[in-house]
Amino acid sequence: MKNIAILVPERSVLQAIADPQFCFSAVNDFLIKSGAAPLFNVELVGLNPEVKLNDKRYSVFPDKLLPEASTPDLIVVPALFGDMKQAVEANEAYIPWIKAQYEAGSEIASLCVGAFLLGATGLLDGKKCSTHWGFTNLFREFYPEVDVQDDAIVTEENGIYSSGGAHSYWNLLLHLVEKYADREIAILTAKYFAIDIDRDSQTAFSMFQGQKSHQDEAVKKAQEYIEKKIEERISVDHLAEEVAVGRRSFERRFKRVTNNSVLEYIQRVKVEAAKRSFETSMKNINEVMFDVGYSDTKAFRTTFKKITGLTPFEYRNKYNKGIGVN
Repeated sequence: MKNIAILVPERSVLQAIADPQFCFSAVNDFLIKSGAAPLFNVELVGLNPEVKLNDKRYSVFPDKLLPEASTPDLIVVPALFGDMKQAVEANEAYIPWIKAQYEAGSEIASLCVGAFLLGATGLLDGKKCSTHWGFTNLFREFYPEVDVQDDAIVTEENGIYSSGGAHSYWNLLLHLVEKYADREIAILTAKYFAIDIDRDSQTAFSMFQGQKSHQDEAVKKAQEYIEKKIEERISVDHLAEEVAVGRRSFERRFKRVTNNSVLEYIQRVKVEAAKRSFETSMKNINEVMFDVGYSDTKAFRTTFKKITGLTPFEYRNKYNKGIGVN
C-alpha cells in the first residue's frame, strides 16, 4: 500500500487539499468494488491540529501532525493562496521535513502554485517545474535556478512532479494514479471526475502579461511601443533605434529582463490582442489578422497555434459561442 501525505499548509487552497484526498480515496473504492485490495493510505498532514483556510471560513483537521506522519511514498503539496512570499514564510517548518523525506526516497507532487513552497526546499534547482501560467514570471524571480516549463500541464523529473494552473492539477493526479495503479484505473478515474486525461498544455488558457518588473528603462520603453503599435510590423532594428541602443545590446538586455526574445515578445503581444478580439468581437479571422499587423495568413495561423495550442478558428469557436462559422 502506498502512503500518501497530503500537506495542510497555512494559506493554502482548500480544494487543492480536498481534491487529491477525494481522488485517491475514489481509486481505493474502485479497486475494492472490483475485488482488489485498496492501494492508497491517505493522510492529511499538518503542523497544527486545526488549520483555518479561506479567511478562516473553513477548518481542516489533519489526520497526523508532522512528527507523527507515516513515512510517505508520496507527498502532495497543495496550492497556496495570496501573497506567495508570505505564504511560503508561513510554512517554512515544512521545508526540512520535505527535504528529509525526499532524501529518504519519497516522491513529491506540487499542485499549481504549491510549487512555490516546493521551490523553497531547493529540491527543484536545476529541474523542470510547472506552475500556474499567471505566476511563471514571479516564480522565476523567486527561484532562478529552476527550469520553469511555461505551458506544461505536468512535469516529472527525479521523483518530483508539478502541475500547471488551477484545475490542471487533476491531470497530475491522474498521471499519479496511472503510475501507481494502471492506465485502466486512471481512465476510470478520469471518466468519474469528467477530466480530459491527456490534456498536456495550458497555453489555450494563458493570458500574456509582459514582464515589466525590471529596471531597464530602455526595454520598458520598447515594450510600451510594441503594445501601442499592435497593427504595425515592427522590426528589431526599428525598436533598437527607438530606444537608442545598439541592436545586439538591446536584444541581450531584452531577453535578460523579459525572458522572451524581442521577436517572441512582439508575437505574444499580437496574439494576445488577437485572442481578445476573437473573444469579444464579430470580426472574422482575416480582419483580426490584419488588425494585429499580419498580412500572411499562414504565418498568422502558425504563430497563433504555436502560442495558444489552437488554430484561430478553434480558439474563436471555443471562447466566443456567439460567432458563426466563417
